[in-house]
Amino acid sequence: MRRYPYQGPGLNPLWAIMGINLLVFIFVLINWRATFDLLGLMPALVAQEPWTVITSMFVHADFWHIFANMLTLYFFGSFLLGLVGERKFLLVYFGGGILGSIAFILLGPPLATVVGASGAVFAVGGALAVLAPNTRVFLFFFLPLPLWVAVLLGFLIISPGIAWQAHLGGLVFGLIAGYIFRRQQFRRVRW
Repeated sequence: MRRYPYQGPGLNPLWAIMGINLLVFIFVLINWRATFDLLGLMPALVAQEPWTVITSMFVHADFWHIFANMLTLYFFGSFLLGLVGERKFLLVYFGGGILGSIAFILLGPPLATVVGASGAVFAVGGALAVLAPNTRVFLFFFLPLPLWVAVLLGFLIISPGIAWQAHLGGLVFGLIAGYIFRRQQFRRVRW
């Protein structure tokens, strides 16, 4: 397995994802309503707008929403990318985001619009919680905690109006992916 920091060829997929999120956020600033209507996920309309299962992962409601998601993605994503490589990182990110969208479709209010990369970010955190559970992270830059505790606290401290369903879907995907990656690594080491 690769070690942190990531040293892969070409454009880092983490920076590409963050760049796309930033570009879409500029569109949100220019025309909030049109961007949400076109790219946001509303369970009642998903049959007519299936692309929103993916595009909603790149739309953020305000500055603090994108700032929190991209900051967490940068730190956790850099670490995961260094551990598992590009393909597995992208699988976790997009698989978690899609499962987060599906969880919101199944468990969320049908007429609510959900946006944000939180499901995908929680998938990255979930995978890391399995692969490197005792790695120290600094919550709010000053409180040292094991990574698994920080991920769990991040899930439990959810403000009203936050799509917990998407967070849960992403987290479950990440935990499962981390478990599979860990088993694969154990098999390679054992042989």
